[in-house]
Amino acid sequence: MDEFESQLNPTVRKNITKTLTQLNLKIEGMIGRIENKGCGILTEFENIHRVFNNLQMDAASFYLNSYLSPYTDIFDELTITVQHLSKRKHGGLIVVKRDDSLEELMSSGIHVGAKLSPALLESIFYPGSPLHDGAVLVENNMIISAGNVLPLSKITYDNKKLGTRHRAAVGISEQSDALALVVSEETGNISFAYKGSLYPVKYGAPIN
Repeated sequence: MDEFESQLNPTVRKNITKTLTQLNLKIEGMIGRIENKGCGILTEFENIHRVFNNLQMDAASFYLNSYLSPYTDIFDELTITVQHLSKRKHGGLIVVKRDDSLEELMSSGIHVGAKLSPALLESIFYPGSPLHDGAVLVENNMIISAGNVLPLSKITYDNKKLGTRHRAAVGISEQSDALALVVSEETGNISFAYKGSLYPVKYGAPIN
């Protein structure tokens, strides 16, 4: 993600630095208590792991905006959509075209040709919709097509095979500069795939 490293928002950078400083103090305290059998070291490690995960998601949310903003000015609409899908645990896969052509990488899509709106995207991904299992292609401020089939990645995370949506998101990002937003229907977790890697994203409370 070094493409935008120098542009990291000062507030984000400050928050990360503050949290890392607090973590350093916590780790120093753990070292001092390491010989105390009742000090709950495993719980401490779990807390530290959770803090690092939150830091990663905070940074990923900033980078997501950075990657998308030159190619679409409807970032807020996309944010609202994935928040709503996440809250309801409705799976979703949204591919945002950047510079590379995607015509040879996607197949079986149904033309939509409509201005992007949260309501339209949510209706496409509503369970039972004939298009909900496929990917939506977004270019600029338009939904170009829906129900698209994407190349599937063979990548695994933590020795676990990804679900089809996540493999498709990573797959399209492995073969193009497109960015893919994905919402898990099992957990409601939000991630984005870029350049062959998958990053968890954290948002605030869903916007009603």
